[in-house]
Amino acid sequence: MTGIVAQSEAMREAVRLAERVAATDANVLVTGESGAGKDLLAFFIHARSRRAAGELVKIDCAALPRELLEAELFGYERGAFTGATRAKPGRFEAAHKGTLVLDEIAHLTTDAQAKLLRVIEQREFERLGGLRTIRVDARLIVLTNVDLDEAVRRRAFREDLFYRLNVVRIHVPPLRERREDVHLLAAKFLEAYAAKHGRRAKRLTTEALAVFDDYDFPGNVRELSHLIERAVIISDAEELGVMDLPEAVRAAVRLKAARRLTLAELEAEYVRETLVVARGNKSKAARLLGISRKNLYEKLARYERIDDGGRRE
Repeated sequence: MTGIVAQSEAMREAVRLAERVAATDANVLVTGESGAGKDLLAFFIHARSRRAAGELVKIDCAALPRELLEAELFGYERGAFTGATRAKPGRFEAAHKGTLVLDEIAHLTTDAQAKLLRVIEQREFERLGGLRTIRVDARLIVLTNVDLDEAVRRRAFREDLFYRLNVVRIHVPPLRERREDVHLLAAKFLEAYAAKHGRRAKRLTTEALAVFDDYDFPGNVRELSHLIERAVIISDAEELGVMDLPEAVRAAVRLKAARRLTLAELEAEYVRETLVVARGNKSKAARLLGISRKNLYEKLARYERIDDGGRRE
């Protein structure tokens, strides 16, 4: 599952920019919500770069304690700290002649930010506890779901480092803004997870796809992937329906629909009250509402198709 699905214009633009920058050695800042697919875009850039034969090394800056993060990035010498019984190269050395992906860059300590700035500017550093200067040639792709511009304004992130990293910025849109990709991604995940778990090829019912169309996916592509894998595992049927989706997803869609209906009912009530004030005179009611008489008739016709329970026919 390494390919990028980009049917929507928002995602196609992100991919086009990634393709243009891939052939260069420019540092790339990839922004977007958690689970949107930032790491996939980073792998895409590396695979199409001149460094594709080199290593792609990734480190999640948020997953490590801050006191260990610098050691993981730059390595350490024996005796550099308690427990350092042998020397260990860092991720920068591992990414020499390749690409280093720094996920959640905003979690870097102030000291680590200063050292990273030196690596970018001079292409050299020392391991923790070491004196030997190590030269390195690694391309940087940094990922963040934090507004780094705001972090710089709050002085939580170094401005000089930000400008060094922000040579090319690519935004990965959230899944709710790339609806055209949802069905394609779902089909891709269905095929992959059916093969992974030894299940027969499966498909989603029209009703299940309709739920996806109305769901906002707060967890983005990662959440869709997990939903599909769960459905593949728990269902023996060839078709995966609405009941194969978690109740939390179904409840969120029901709530969203209820909110829409409530707005429609409020509008209908307001128009009807205006008609009462106008004593049934539709021309006067239209003037009071600030709409045309034709528009008023269209609204009244639509309200007649809403039953007493608030459900559309």
